[in-house]
Amino acid sequence: MPKFCANLTWLFTELPFIERFAAAKEAGFDAVEVLSPYDVNAQDIVNELARYEQSMALINCPPPNYTGGDPGWAAVPDLQARFRRDFPRAARYARTLHARHLHVMAGEASGDEAKAMLIENLRWAAAEAPQQSLTIEPLNPADKLGYFLSDFYLAREVIEAVNAPNLRLQFDAYHAARIHGDPIALWAEMRDITTHVQIAQPPDRSEPDKGEIDYPAFFAALDADGYDGWVSAEYKPRNDTHAGLGWLPNAGS
Repeated sequence: MPKFCANLTWLFTELPFIERFAAAKEAGFDAVEVLSPYDVNAQDIVNELARYEQSMALINCPPPNYTGGDPGWAAVPDLQARFRRDFPRAARYARTLHARHLHVMAGEASGDEAKAMLIENLRWAAAEAPQQSLTIEPLNPADKLGYFLSDFYLAREVIEAVNAPNLRLQFDAYHAARIHGDPIALWAEMRDITTHVQIAQPPDRSEPDKGEIDYPAFFAALDADGYDGWVSAEYKPRNDTHAGLGWLPNAGS
């Protein structure tokens, strides 16, 4: 059975943020991820992780855009200077939290110039933080219109072009299903470059139980391939988070 972590940006939102670590531990999660933790004092998060013997699986990069723009600009040619200014801050924050992965967001852009910029910025980031695992994640255009990285095959192309040992794929099964249709078949093509997995059930991004994706089969494929990274529950609970965790003890069946 895969090892699961809880996305505290999406789960346990009925509680104040700092109380979600305890709730996740009580539910059986030994790791968490937080998409944008930068508004919280890093030491407060470190303290919660230590208190509940949890690890931080992933955070997003860059920090929030407080001017209201798109959260991410690694592929935006006009924002290269901003990316290179903000990335070190995110990397420092990730080091403080001992975050396993730092997800570098591409932002809204299109065309060959954006692709070249993403590759150039990722090469720079991988060299800037060589000990930090970096990920990129395709997002489906229905949920994130205009996002540059909206195809898993493009993500592979970018990863292979960057050719850095610390850059790999973040495989979100929900986005895989929305973009390509069959996440289990796609997993077979992408498993060699994947370092982090996220799950939710289309079409409403809810609990990974009955629905379009056969999650027991997907988890069996992960096990069969020897995937030993985290599988993050990144979904919108239909109601109370605890009430929707019935899928967890049955994940291996």
